[in-house]
Amino acid sequence: MSQEKSRKQSRKQQLQHDHRPENIARRLQQAPQPRRLADLVLGAIDGCVTTFAIVCGAYGAGFPPLVVVVMGFANLLADGFSMAVSNYEAVSTEQHYADTARRTEEQHIALVPEGEREEVRQIFAAKGFSGESLEIIVNTVTSDHKLWVDTMLQEEYGLAPIEPNPLASAWWTFCAFVAIGLIPLLPFLVPGIAQSRQFFASAVLAGIVFFAIGLVKGWVNSRSLLASGLRTFVLGGGAAFLAFATGYFLRLIFGIQ
Repeated sequence: MSQEKSRKQSRKQQLQHDHRPENIARRLQQAPQPRRLADLVLGAIDGCVTTFAIVCGAYGAGFPPLVVVVMGFANLLADGFSMAVSNYEAVSTEQHYADTARRTEEQHIALVPEGEREEVRQIFAAKGFSGESLEIIVNTVTSDHKLWVDTMLQEEYGLAPIEPNPLASAWWTFCAFVAIGLIPLLPFLVPGIAQSRQFFASAVLAGIVFFAIGLVKGWVNSRSLLASGLRTFVLGGGAAFLAFATGYFLRLIFGIQ
């Protein structure tokens, strides 16, 4: 109990330090940075899942290690590139939507400024402001064109102030896909090992990767590390099991020796 109190006290002191006026001012002066966690997690999980799924499917079908390696590396490059392109297109669409919304609001402010002022007034009235305080806020926001547009984008369209970067998102997705997706293939690159042992080592490495990705997600999002790790482990393991079962049953159906 004393350790828990000590931990809470230490946390409180750190928060008090972070919320000093000078520290708050320094933090707010920094431009918001895009969080690449989503891109990295997307690429890492899909890279490990799809590559290990190929390992499981090929092993279940009775294919030799060389086939596993060839299919695995082909997947790394082709599927990694495909995922990067898909993420690029998704972020580009988001960026185009934000650009269109910005042009729309700039046009509305130019053509019907009083109507846009009334929108600002009603937005902040809904937040609980009224009377003189509300009018001060409206006048402050609408006196700065950029602030006015940015406020409407955030409040009316729900757009974040961070500018999306399609190329960066695609790059980090591809890097995470290739780097993490390579791990389940490593045992098959070691000569002189029985294929069953190669598969077992690949399964262990894939399980560790799935659990580690979950831990990172839990740590960044301040969630239970164990629960987050197990959740990712189960999801990845489930996909691998489906791939193995598919390969095994196809092997039985077609009589592959």
